[in-house]
Amino acid sequence: MSDNICFPAKLAHSHIYNLLDKKVDRIFMPYVVYEKQESAKQANSFNCPIVSGYSDVIKSVIALENKIPIDSPVITFKNEKLLTTQCLNYLSGLGIKKSIAAMAVKLALAEQCKYEEKIKARNEDIFTHSKKTGNITVLLAGRPYHTDPLVQHKLSNLISAMGINVISEDIARNDNNLSTNESFLVEQWAYINRILKAAQWVANQTSDVHFMQMTSFGCGPDAFLLDEVRGILARHGKTLTILKIDDVNNIGSLKLRVRSVVESIKFNSDKPLAEQPFLDTAEFTEDKKEYKIIAPFFTPFISPLIPAFFKLTGYDIDILPASNKASAEYGLQYANNEVCYPATLVVGDIIKALKSGKYDYLKTAVVITQTGGQCRASNYISLIKRALIDAGFRTVPVISVALDSTIKNKQSGFKINWLKILHIAVAILLYSDCIAKFYYAAVVRETSKGVAQKLKDKYLELAKERIKFNDSKGLMQLLAKAANEFNSITYADKHFPKVGIVGEIYLKFNSFAHKNVSKWMIEHGIEVIPPILTNFFMQSFVNRNVNEQLNLQKDHIPNFIVNTLYKWIDKQIQKVNELGKEFHYFMPFTNIFTDAKNGSEIINLAAQFGEGWLLPGEVVTFAKQGINNVISLQPFGCIANHIVAKGMEKKIKTLYPQMNLLSLDFDSGVSDVNVANRLLLFIDNIKKV
Repeated sequence: MSDNICFPAKLAHSHIYNLLDKKVDRIFMPYVVYEKQESAKQANSFNCPIVSGYSDVIKSVIALENKIPIDSPVITFKNEKLLTTQCLNYLSGLGIKKSIAAMAVKLALAEQCKYEEKIKARNEDIFTHSKKTGNITVLLAGRPYHTDPLVQHKLSNLISAMGINVISEDIARNDNNLSTNESFLVEQWAYINRILKAAQWVANQTSDVHFMQMTSFGCGPDAFLLDEVRGILARHGKTLTILKIDDVNNIGSLKLRVRSVVESIKFNSDKPLAEQPFLDTAEFTEDKKEYKIIAPFFTPFISPLIPAFFKLTGYDIDILPASNKASAEYGLQYANNEVCYPATLVVGDIIKALKSGKYDYLKTAVVITQTGGQCRASNYISLIKRALIDAGFRTVPVISVALDSTIKNKQSGFKINWLKILHIAVAILLYSDCIAKFYYAAVVRETSKGVAQKLKDKYLELAKERIKFNDSKGLMQLLAKAANEFNSITYADKHFPKVGIVGEIYLKFNSFAHKNVSKWMIEHGIEVIPPILTNFFMQSFVNRNVNEQLNLQKDHIPNFIVNTLYKWIDKQIQKVNELGKEFHYFMPFTNIFTDAKNGSEIINLAAQFGEGWLLPGEVVTFAKQGINNVISLQPFGCIANHIVAKGMEKKIKTLYPQMNLLSLDFDSGVSDVNVANRLLLFIDNIKKV
């Protein structure tokens, strides 16, 4: 397992071993992507990636004695029709007639509804009794696994023994009349959605009702949720009590904290509540289209081209300078310190820019991308909004750029006709990736130091002019010239050890975030095979097919439209491959469906959070290309990479024992010396080979 994974995930390993010791016939550990969506207002009803995909980690790291199978059918509770199909497919594979299976599913769904009604009614009975007797009530919120007495250390018993009535977040279950508008959070995770509603429920009650939340150390989604819950309660004069619990043996300090909080609650139970309004950042309306829009720096290959691209859409965008130490410091000051490092830097870059005085904050907006998936990146927008308000920049609108239909854009003045600019957008993406391929292959072979950098800058600058005129054909002509010019600055027939770079999308592209690992490798005579953006977007074509095959969701866009679009983009990729091969050391773009096939050797293709199956797929593709040295870069505590990167290391090395794989975690406190030492050991293994 990852060393900083949550306690419930750690317990899963022991639980599986316990089942193996009992010599069960088979183990059922489903791949539950979606939970039931309780409200149409919520963006989605995902599970956390750890909950969804941990069966992949279990299968990867545990040697299954006696060949006991682990069944991990992909499941959605979001759509009953699809759920029924999934259950029938699984049960028929065990020899159960479909008619019997269908009846079982129908009865199970009915029983589930009864359970939901029963547990909610029980909570309501306890609360009603509390009101009649004048007792204090504590809503003790948590995940389903927090009902386990080992995981929660019997906190509910401890609180109730002090004369406090304890209820759970189930009291807010299926309550569609309960508004959660007092939040910046993108409501994308099912259990977080319910806890958020429960916090609002408590906020609406009198001063004798209080909120406590159990959270496991390393819980990624809670890094966002806790700030939102705290804000909701504070605006209604109430306090959030956070109970961080883990695999500790001595819980004396935790009990002491609970007792102190309970005594404080009793003392202040009749205190009048003072409510405050919910403050949001300004909306980007039609009259603000002339605003300067700032965007965080991402990568030296595509970021310089973004302003020219957005000029075509009628917006004036500035790309901020690359992150630095000040970015990290501002991020730590204005963002939750338990969020991932990319979020810290993004928030820090924005606050640093606005505090610099360069921009008139009364005529400036911020733009950020949102993926809409299970990764925490979809909620960067909530962090940015909170940081802007705390830093005194509430007038600055935050614009969301999202292609996912579940992400609603509340900025009425920001509209882009993507179909109109699709051709140039694809050309820019391929162009920037191709220049990256040229540069990294050339810089280690350059005939004169610094000439590869100058050539890279030259062709990025030339591209801006072509983009201004919406000239995708002109970009391709530039690539042909670039291939020949990069040939002219490199030594012929000079070969170096190759190292592929994979990892979390922001961290692997942002040189400050990963402490210039690529530059370090180049200086030590290593040819870096750089990450590219094209595959990250192309994986959506694979994901769509996979989701339909697994009955996860049904797309309303006809297949022929999607297939036509894929064929057109693939044709553009092949054109770039033809142009690129004129450069002697060019590595062609791979086919995304081949990468997916490679990834399926390692992980379930339902793993679509973060980099998803693409990360292990790229590692296997490297292995099949003879590139047996790979560095995986990820933020410390990245919930997706617990599954798709670290969780898959053992299986990758088992299937490809020649693979020299190094995982590096980064945050604001990581030691330069530690990174350098690990890189030295890594390349030492390369040289020994």
